[in-house]
Amino acid sequence: MRFLTAIPVYNEERHLEKVLYQVRRYSPHILIVNDGSTDGTAELLDHELDVRIITHPRNRGYGAALMSAFDAFLDSDLDVLITMDCDGQHEPGRIPVLLEALDAKTDIVSGSRYLRDFRQTSFPTPADRRQINQIITSELNERFGLHLTDAFCGFKAYRRCPLTRLRITETGWGMPLQLWVQAGWHGLRIKEVAVPRLYLDPNRAFGGMLNDAGERLAYYRRVIDEAWAEVSACTRNPCLA
Repeated sequence: MRFLTAIPVYNEERHLEKVLYQVRRYSPHILIVNDGSTDGTAELLDHELDVRIITHPRNRGYGAALMSAFDAFLDSDLDVLITMDCDGQHEPGRIPVLLEALDAKTDIVSGSRYLRDFRQTSFPTPADRRQINQIITSELNERFGLHLTDAFCGFKAYRRCPLTRLRITETGWGMPLQLWVQAGWHGLRIKEVAVPRLYLDPNRAFGGMLNDAGERLAYYRRVIDEAWAEVSACTRNPCLA
């Protein structure tokens, strides 16, 4: 199974070198999407000669970075795409766990921080983040017949063919919710695997209005509603098929 590990990066000079050092132990193909970083990230990447780099001249958002990763993967001849964050929340040593779970009966493997506890779980999950995750995860399960425990974990493995069926347009933090709506609509086979909850910086903010928990919840629900409206329209006009 030949795979690419793609990592969206925005102002991650603090973690970048350590994460790449660890990822190299498990992944022969690595892609960094530098989403308009304004710190020293670009300068550090200049020295990473064995890593493919896509640079967004300005910050376009988490979803936009993953869209670039999806496109780059689909332009390759590799079989599986791994996505992970660069802020220290995802342990590269879990990459083989995701790959092992991606069996012939599975289209997407997604990490879950709530399937079980690990000894290395760090700071407690910020209360508003855990509550919003629970609310949104429950609403996705109820509306779309999913069985998720963590709607927001970015540590995932995708098979090529199912990924070609997704049409992601949400550029912000709500991108995973559009993905889940489309995955449910297509009947993609989803499996979760447990990963540790690692919050190295519990005070890290989303930015702008999303720092407000109420605004963030409303935004997530809006992404879900818009995604459902799109796939509902495609039921009559199969534009996502």
